[in-house]
Amino acid sequence: MYQKPSAAFVGASWIALGVGMLGFVIGLWRAEMALNEKGYYFTILMFGLFAAVSLQKCVRDRLEGMFVTDIYYGLSWFATILSIILLVVGLWNATFLPSEKGFYAFAFLLSMFGAITVQKNTRDSRDVVENVREL
Repeated sequence: MYQKPSAAFVGASWIALGVGMLGFVIGLWRAEMALNEKGYYFTILMFGLFAAVSLQKCVRDRLEGMFVTDIYYGLSWFATILSIILLVVGLWNATFLPSEKGFYAFAFLLSMFGAITVQKNTRDSRDVVENVREL
């Protein structure tokens, strides 16, 4: 039996993604740092979101018995972990206040969680529609 995700969970997922990304980007916009530093953090955010969605899809595909190459599966794990490591290294070496470092870390993690759940909800909703058509 397939069940669509609830509207509340879908809404909360989109809000988590939006608030995390928007908070991170507004923080970068207002930060007093060089443009290349802003670019570094923005690139890490985009890379991390893509990697997290890709990893979630690979894991889900494998659980459902769909073929995913080992190299793509491994690269998805590597990219996700690398994006987190790059953020940690950047924040560790930054001259920000500890509260600013925490802000960027939590906005990044909230964004990643939101991206993963939005992708999951999209997939679950699609699966329900496809399985209803088969009946």
